Amino acid sequence: MINISQYLIQKDESIKKAIKLIDEGGRKIVFVVDIKNRLYGALTDGNIRRWIIKTGGIKGKVDDICNKNPIFFEKDYSIGKAKEILLSEKIEALPVVDKERKIIKILFWDDIFKEEKKDFTQIYLPVVIMAGGKGTRLDPFTRILPKPLIPIDGKAIIEVIMDDYAKFGMKKFYITINHKAKIIKAYFEEQKSSYSLEFIEEDTPLGTAGALKLLENKVNTPFFVSNCDIIIKEDYAKIYDFHKENNFALTLVGSMQHHIIPYGVCEIENGGILKRVNEKPEYDFLVNTGMYLLNPETFIFIPDNKFYNITDLIADLKKNNYKVGVYPVSEKSWIDVGQWEKYKLSLDKLL
Repeated sequence: MINISQYLIQKDESIKKAIKLIDEGGRKIVFVVDIKNRLYGALTDGNIRRWIIKTGGIKGKVDDICNKNPIFFEKDYSIGKAKEILLSEKIEALPVVDKERKIIKILFWDDIFKEEKKDFTQIYLPVVIMAGGKGTRLDPFTRILPKPLIPIDGKAIIEVIMDDYAKFGMKKFYITINHKAKIIKAYFEEQKSSYSLEFIEEDTPLGTAGALKLLENKVNTPFFVSNCDIIIKEDYAKIYDFHKENNFALTLVGSMQHHIIPYGVCEIENGGILKRVNEKPEYDFLVNTGMYLLNPETFIFIPDNKFYNITDLIADLKKNNYKVGVYPVSEKSWIDVGQWEKYKLSLDKLL
């Protein structure tokens, strides 16, 4: 039984609290209520994303960004009508209210369509997975097994990544390899993958973007790039729409991260005089996840057969007046398996 209260938030609460509530609920939506707990609005991860893009941060109140005209049902409703509205409006949930407009039930997409396969917008773009690194953060595990083959629920992490792209019609993969390249190739030969795979072999490590130059005559459309140790649980078609609509040459996917320093932070001045102590300060950051969407014109900035990082490419694009965008996703949408602590946490999220 759904606990309705975990999907409700007061309209004067902070956006930061709304983000936390949406992450905890896992449904990408909460409903906004007034002081008498009457339905006031709806707030989705999309509303929050647009606010971050507009303001560059998450300061503000729920009332500033919520949809104040939410679609809802009164007590009498039909599942058939609910399906029709969920599909036509492309929303995650419908609240059911009583005569006082208090929410008595929430009809979630995942529950209404649980017997049906969810349709994903098909975008058919190629995907590059950067799998040439040594995986030193997972030492000593990666002394034997290359990082792309780390197991997650019976599959290698690289397969889990490919499966997520394939939901959106993306089944052409270029895999850059260097460290333990033969093991990675042998694994896929044994697996007989249903995806179209092409290995791009680096003779020497070329950094996080150098190997992309080897695709210059192979790819002539926008393409995704992903590190081989991250999973992004997001609508990839929406990332592509955002990229196209804003005419970005490169779009970086960033995750909102909230951190609390568990100590009093000292500020000093004038040779050691204490100015103030900030007790357990909180900070919010938009962190690079290691997932990107690039246009093919970016190839011209990547040097031939030289060590070159994605940060170098971003700097060169900006220097030449190309637009670089950031697509924000929630903290829980980014799963990092690149170090032991994160790997253990990711198992809890995925299994």
